[in-house]
Amino acid sequence: MASASDDGTAPDPWHAQLGALGAFIRAQRQLADLSLREMAALTRISNAYLSQVERGLHQPSLTVLRAIADALGLTTDQLLAKAGWTKAVADDVPAGQQASTEASIRSDPRLTEAQREALLGVYRSFIDGRSSRSGG
Repeated sequence: MASASDDGTAPDPWHAQLGALGAFIRAQRQLADLSLREMAALTRISNAYLSQVERGLHQPSLTVLRAIADALGLTTDQLLAKAGWTKAVADDVPAGQQASTEASIRSDPRLTEAQREALLGVYRSFIDGRSSRSGG
């Protein structure tokens, strides 16, 4: 029975999706030139919890996401779309390009099967708001 890959990467797309959301939040915070403490003060969320969200260790509530979005000058919808929890407003990736990206992920010999599934899940969540596979 396979669970985590040898390098400790979580095989589950949901954890990868939380990690991607956290990385997006961190990148946006850094682009806004905000320290973790400054962001904590703006959101009224502890810097320890924000750090855990940025590292993908916690699933933030809608209230927390709303506070983070406000502090970053984003709408909650924009942040939720990046999390894969809502469909992005504009779908500007041609279907052929999506298929090509998925084929590249599937054929990359450097990835384990669990890593491929996680990447496909995250990729699909950003493209179509889906976080799980629907079959074969």
